[in-house]
Amino acid sequence: MIGLLYPTRDCGEDDFLACARKLDPDLTVDFVYVPWGENIGRVEDLDPAGKHEAVRELGSPERLSAAARFDTAPDVVSWACSSCSFTRGLAGAREQASVLGERLGVPARSTSLAYLTALAHLRTKRVALASVYHRDTTATFADFLAEAGIDTVHSVSADAPSDRALATWDRRRITELAAASDHEDAEAVLIPETALHTTPLLEDLETSLGKPVLTATAVTLWDALRTLGTPPVRQGLGSLFRR
Repeated sequence: MIGLLYPTRDCGEDDFLACARKLDPDLTVDFVYVPWGENIGRVEDLDPAGKHEAVRELGSPERLSAAARFDTAPDVVSWACSSCSFTRGLAGAREQASVLGERLGVPARSTSLAYLTALAHLRTKRVALASVYHRDTTATFADFLAEAGIDTVHSVSADAPSDRALATWDRRRITELAAASDHEDAEAVLIPETALHTTPLLEDLETSLGKPVLTATAVTLWDALRTLGTPPVRQGLGSLFRR
């Protein structure tokens, strides 16, 4: 069983489950939810700096540890939030995983760490970012990638109001964002948001752009299974699952 810590209920969980079913109909994915800070209010009402600080606070190791209470012990756990895992930098992301691993006694990962593993697997060093965040948070993700030797050659920032808003994005909006982010020097396009419903789009996105497209949902599950020693190889889910 894969255990996922997730930030906001009823956003992208169904996309994780759809991806898991394509990987293995018997694969179980369970969710626990990390509560937002008591003084946050509505995320969509925050200014960019407030949102950035809110997601950083949400990823505090103490908050993650307190929320990590699964009814059935998972075989591997991952903090399935992109921005909440990269806004503390590479050392911070590793600390999150370390704390979760100690808390649950199983291997622990995060979406941001999964991106680094996926890019290494694909031997990719230059990327484009199809970011749903404000440009300042997008820059923070580029800085995170740079710490691991990954160069961001181009990015776009949609500055979406909240993860609940992103959960309603349709195929057209996601496809347009990915296309706008692409650059001839980029070896892959990254879409770092686990509230988006991207699983049905993976093959079409890669066909359209002619390169790997790494979505947050897909890399999180791929990385969790790889951590257990069973890197999945499946058709219909993009380059990451074919290599």
